[in-house]
Amino acid sequence: MHFEQIRTHLTRAGFHLTVHDENVICIELSLEQGTRHQAIFLSELEDDDGRPFVRVSTAIAPTTGLDARRALAFNWESHVGYLAIGDLDGVPYLQLCENRPAETLDAAELQRLVMEIGGVGDRMERVLSADGDLL
Repeated sequence: MHFEQIRTHLTRAGFHLTVHDENVICIELSLEQGTRHQAIFLSELEDDDGRPFVRVSTAIAPTTGLDARRALAFNWESHVGYLAIGDLDGVPYLQLCENRPAETLDAAELQRLVMEIGGVGDRMERVLSADGDLL
């Protein structure tokens, strides 16, 4: 699935897209009957061989005061996604990410991945921010 096909599919599936850059899509995901929200970012990447990948990610919490051991334990136990640190407006944030080869994604898997990264990311954000909804 090409990145433009991904954008078209997400729009047709009813997701609320808020960023329309050439290589980045942002979905404002509504969770728990609209009481919680999570921003999900999809970006287009290439591996060393030029093969296209799609990264699905969500920011969880600023890295200040985080216990690295808890984050690494999550990475070890997680079946979906991995934790990384990425910049968000100049501030380092813990991010939940998943990279997939673009050619292996179909519409159903794309939707499942967005919902799963969004749901897990929101649960992690809740734990790390004392039930807050920062993002």
